[in-house]
Amino acid sequence: MASSTDSASTPTERPARLFDSPAAYMTIPRLGELAVSPAGDRLVVSVTELDDQGAKFVTSLWELDTEAAAPARRLTRSSEGEAAFAFLPDGSILFTSSRPRPRGAGAPEEKEGEADRPALWMLPAAGGEPYVIATRPGGIAGVLTGRTSWSIVLAAKVAPGATEPEDDRKWWSERKAKKVSAALYDGLPVRHWDHFLGPQELHLFAATIDPGRPDAHLDLRDLTPDARQALHDCNLAITPDGSTVLVDWMVRLEAGRVRQDVVAIDHATGERRVLAAAEDGAFDYSNPVVSPDGRHVVTRRISRATVTDPAVVDLWYTDLTGSGRAQERGRSIDIGDEPYPQEVVFNSDGSGLVVAANWHGRDPLYEIALDTGEVSLLTDDGSWSSVQPAPDGSALFALRSRVDDPPRAVRLVPPSGPRRAPAGSASHEARVIDAPRSVEAVPGRVEEVTTEAADGTPLRAWLVIPECASASSPAPFALVIHGGPLGSWSSWHWRWNPWLLAARGWAVLLPDPALSTGYGQKMIQRGWGQWGGAPFRDLMALTDAALQHPEIDETRTAALGGSYGGYMANWIAGHTDRFAAIVSHASLWSLEQFQGTTDWPAYWADEWGYPDTDPEMYAKWSPDRFVDAIKTPMLVIHGDRDYRCPVSESLRLWADLTRRGITSKFLFFADENHWILQPGDAVVWYETVLAFLDEHVLGKEWRTPDLL
Repeated sequence: MASSTDSASTPTERPARLFDSPAAYMTIPRLGELAVSPAGDRLVVSVTELDDQGAKFVTSLWELDTEAAAPARRLTRSSEGEAAFAFLPDGSILFTSSRPRPRGAGAPEEKEGEADRPALWMLPAAGGEPYVIATRPGGIAGVLTGRTSWSIVLAAKVAPGATEPEDDRKWWSERKAKKVSAALYDGLPVRHWDHFLGPQELHLFAATIDPGRPDAHLDLRDLTPDARQALHDCNLAITPDGSTVLVDWMVRLEAGRVRQDVVAIDHATGERRVLAAAEDGAFDYSNPVVSPDGRHVVTRRISRATVTDPAVVDLWYTDLTGSGRAQERGRSIDIGDEPYPQEVVFNSDGSGLVVAANWHGRDPLYEIALDTGEVSLLTDDGSWSSVQPAPDGSALFALRSRVDDPPRAVRLVPPSGPRRAPAGSASHEARVIDAPRSVEAVPGRVEEVTTEAADGTPLRAWLVIPECASASSPAPFALVIHGGPLGSWSSWHWRWNPWLLAARGWAVLLPDPALSTGYGQKMIQRGWGQWGGAPFRDLMALTDAALQHPEIDETRTAALGGSYGGYMANWIAGHTDRFAAIVSHASLWSLEQFQGTTDWPAYWADEWGYPDTDPEMYAKWSPDRFVDAIKTPMLVIHGDRDYRCPVSESLRLWADLTRRGITSKFLFFADENHWILQPGDAVVWYETVLAFLDEHVLGKEWRTPDLL
C-alpha cells in the first residue's frame, strides 16, 4: 500500500556492528535501480530489505528528493515485494508484483492459476492504493513506457505456440496440475545461469493506456508471436513517443553458437526489422538505448572471440530512421584505450553519451560528444550505475558505490561555468540524496597496492586493513579473487564482502590480475587462453606486495574465490602451498568436463577450442591435472542450481580430494544457484567460511554453524 510517512532512518548503534555477524549484515538495505519521471520532478529507487521473519529479501519502491534536500519516503509495501517499474507521462508508476490482488467491485477477474504470478500494477501520481491493470497466465516479467506517450510494452512468459490467452492459460494450468517439468530441445543453449530455456517463451506485448481511464484493464497485443527463445534474456528500450520497441534478439547459429542482434519493432503493427546485426556472427549487439528525440540508438557491441584473441567491446551508434543494410547504418564510438564500457545513456539533449566504464578498479562516468568524439570525465570517485539524466539537463541522477561504501543515490550537478573541466579532472559536483541505507562506516580502511608483473605490466589491487591491525599486532591475510574472468574489484560487493572479514581482524586483498577489465585490451590478452598463467603470476606478485605491509602477518594467509575465482583457487591449491587454507566456491575443476556441461558450451570453445580438437589447452590449464600436488586444506562450496559452473565440478573436486585424504569440507546448497541468494543460506555460507579460516589459519577449534 502507498505510504507518505515512512522515511529513511539513521542508525543509532555503531555502524560497524552491522558486520559483526553475517545475520546483522543481511539487514542492510540494498539500493537497486533508479528512474526519473518524464517531467523530472520525481525520482524513484527500488530498495531490497530483509523481511520481518528474516527468511527472504523483499523489494519496495521509495521516492527520493530530486534536489537532495528532503528525506526519502516509502511508496509501496507488500510481503511479495515489487519488481520492474516505470513512469508514465503524468508521474504515475507502473510496477510488477505477485502481491495479493484486491477483490470486489471494479477489480479485474482473477483467472485460475494466476494468483501467484506477477501482474502489472499502477500507483497513481497523486498516491493512494495501487491497482491491477494487466495480467497474463504466465505472469508479467517487465514493463517499459514511452516517456512522452501512454504506449507501453510488457514482457511476459507464454506457452509455446499459444496464440490465444485461453490456450495459454490451459497449458500453464495442465502442466501444474500434472506436475510436468519436461522440455524438449532441438538445439543449444538449454540452460542459462540458474534456469532452463523453455518450454515457455518470453514474448513482448503492446498496450496503450487511456489517460482518461487509467484504471481500465488493458488489452494486450503480442508483438513477437514467433519469438520462441530469442528473447529469453533480452534488454528492452522504447522510443519516447512509444512508437518503436528496441530489443536484443538471439539468433541460433551452427554448432550450438548464437548471435545477438538488436531489432526494432513497430508498436502499432508488430512489424520487425533488424537494426544492428552481423550475419556472419562476428559481432553481438545488445542493450539498446534510445536518444531523447527517438532518432538514434546506441548498443553495446562485442566482437566474436577466438582462441588467439579475446572479444573487443565498444559502443555502436545507429540511425533508427535510416535505411540500408543493418551493418552499414552505424559507427563505432571510441571511449579510449583502457575504459571498459558497462552502462550507457544519452545525455538530456542527445548531443552526447554518458558512459559508466571500468577503469583501474573504479567505474567513473564519462561523457562522449557525438559531434566531435571528445571524451570528458564527469566523475573520478567510486563506481557509478543506473544513470538517469534530468530531462532539463540540470543534473544527472545515479547510484555511486565504492569498495568501502554501499550504493548511495547521488545528484550530479554540472559546473555553472564552462561545460568542460580541465583534462583528467571531474566536472560534476556530487550531492548525496537521502535514501534507505544503514552503513555510514566500515570496520577498517582501504588502501591501494601497486607492483609490477614479471613482464613489466603495472598491477594494482585494493587492500582492506581492519581497524584493529597494527605493526605490533598484524592482521591475518585473505586473498579474494574475482570471477568473470573478465571483471574488476571496482565497487561494493554484497556477495564477497570484505568487511565481514575485516570485522574479525582480517586484511583482505582484492586484486585485478590479467584478464581484468579497465586496463585495456592488452591486460585481457595477457591471460587469454592460459588462465593459470599470467593471472596466477599476477596474483602472487600482488600478494607479495601486500604482505610487505607492516600491519599484515605474512605467516597467516588464506586464498578464496568463486566462479573463475574458484578456478583460480583450485589452480593455486595445485601450484603453491603458501596459503594455510583455500576456499573454492562455484569453481571449475575439470575443464574438459566443464566445457560440455556449462550452459553456454560454445562460448568457452571460442577461447579454448574443443577437448577433442584442442586437447593440449585442456591438459595444460585444467586444475584437476595437478590434484596430487595439493596439500592445503580446502573448503569446497556449490549450489545445485548453478548451470554456469555446474555442481559436477565441485562433486568431482570433492571426490578427488577425499580419495587422496586431503583435509577438506564440502558445503552444498540444494536450492541455490551461482550466487547463494537466500539470506539464511548466505548467513550459513559466511559462517562456514569464517569457521574454516578460523580453524586452519588461526588455529581455533572447528565450530559447525548452528543450522548445519
